[in-house]
Amino acid sequence: MKYQSKKKALILLADGTIFYGKSVGNTEGTAFGEVCFNTGMTGYQEIFTDPSYFGQLMVMTNAHIGNYGANADEVESDSVKIAGLICKNFSYEYSRPDADSSLLEFLRNNNLLAISDVDTRALVSYIRDHGAMNAVISTRVDEIDALKEELKKVPSMEGLELSSKVSTKKPYFYGDENATFRIAALDIGIKKNILRNLAARDAYVKVFPYDTPFSELEAWNPHGYFISNGPGDPEPLKGVIETAKQIIAQDKPLFGICLGHQIIALANGVSTYKMFNGHRGINHPVINLKTGKGEITSQNHGFAINREETEANPDLEITHVHLNDNTVAGIRMKNKNVFSVQYHPEASPGPHDATYLFDQFFELIRAHADINVSV
Repeated sequence: MKYQSKKKALILLADGTIFYGKSVGNTEGTAFGEVCFNTGMTGYQEIFTDPSYFGQLMVMTNAHIGNYGANADEVESDSVKIAGLICKNFSYEYSRPDADSSLLEFLRNNNLLAISDVDTRALVSYIRDHGAMNAVISTRVDEIDALKEELKKVPSMEGLELSSKVSTKKPYFYGDENATFRIAALDIGIKKNILRNLAARDAYVKVFPYDTPFSELEAWNPHGYFISNGPGDPEPLKGVIETAKQIIAQDKPLFGICLGHQIIALANGVSTYKMFNGHRGINHPVINLKTGKGEITSQNHGFAINREETEANPDLEITHVHLNDNTVAGIRMKNKNVFSVQYHPEASPGPHDATYLFDQFFELIRAHADINVSV
């Protein structure tokens, strides 16, 4: 490949710390967001298109990004959702035969600013020690004072409602309309692989916008309900929390993943909090307290539910715990057909240790739903 000089770029953290790098593809620009890191060794395209990452500057800890290109089928939404990319080595060339394009072309098509040649080990170490914070990446390396002033205006992720930014604007269907089961999915940032997993288990899914009232969900007469993953702070989603309360009151099977898990906790009076550093990667260890078995899981969240409040709640049981920090990774309601997990059983990317949770959801539906109702 012909040598070309690269434009200088920087990462400016909210506390004033600066890391330097180079602009990928010599793109000029500036991007703001909360800086976070993902430890996955693969699956960068799925990570970039995951709605749960909306508004975040993504640091990839793997040394090489872009080496297997991009494939149109390997996306979790209709566009890139991260605010910007930070990496060590960016591969302009790719070697995978079934790639549709280079990652550079994919990022350009999505107007994403990316910075490479960054000491990502030092950056991640700094974030781990000082916590998640807002940052800016930019090629305006001589305008640091101006960037600092602009960065001050970026809102904190705590208290920020983002589901409205990524949710579908109108309902749509996924799967075979002649399938045995009907699932009403509330989209607060849903990933495509969740829909694939539901449809693969003989379900016809109707995906509803985040602000859909329960009456509209119920009118479709589903056999079960699902509340998806998504970005931002769960507590501002008052309407979604109220919808979850109404679903729970009906005692229909309900499954929540990630942000959906937090919504179910809030619907039960359990508070959430912003973590010092979230869990983002595909090798997070979780123990299933019901079976005693360990699971290696895919995770992506910056908020968690209060463990003490969960343990004190007479209606809730903790089913899964994260082994790195003992945070709550799964709950079930003792007197209702409701359960949720903080991690991603659909993975993409990640291991398949937890796909049994989808089977568990449909076992619950078979036991409690009238599957003879016509579609």
